[in-house]
Amino acid sequence: MKRNFDIEKVARAIEADMGEALPDIRTALAEVKTGASGRVTTPEQILLRQARSKTGLTQAEFAKRIATPIATLRDWEQGRFAPPGAVTCLLKLLSLHPELSSELAA
Repeated sequence: MKRNFDIEKVARAIEADMGEALPDIRTALAEVKTGASGRVTTPEQILLRQARSKTGLTQAEFAKRIATPIATLRDWEQGRFAPPGAVTCLLKLLSLHPELSSELAA
């Protein structure tokens, strides 16, 4: 099934919402448009990976920093479960201000 949308327009809107360029978004949108997409990535997964990447922490370090079992963090990153609302808010803060992660270690 083909979907009818402008890839560039949607990509620009998503990047504007995220406040930064997302290098793989156009490829992902092209896959969705042609129906070739085999997996779905949720906004929460993107946010979590982005926040963890910006802090420079491994999964184990990040899980410890946000007081979450590593298995739960992996479930969130792999899209098996969505993080609760409060965690999503924390991830938004850490994505915008990665230096705050050191405050969580104290």
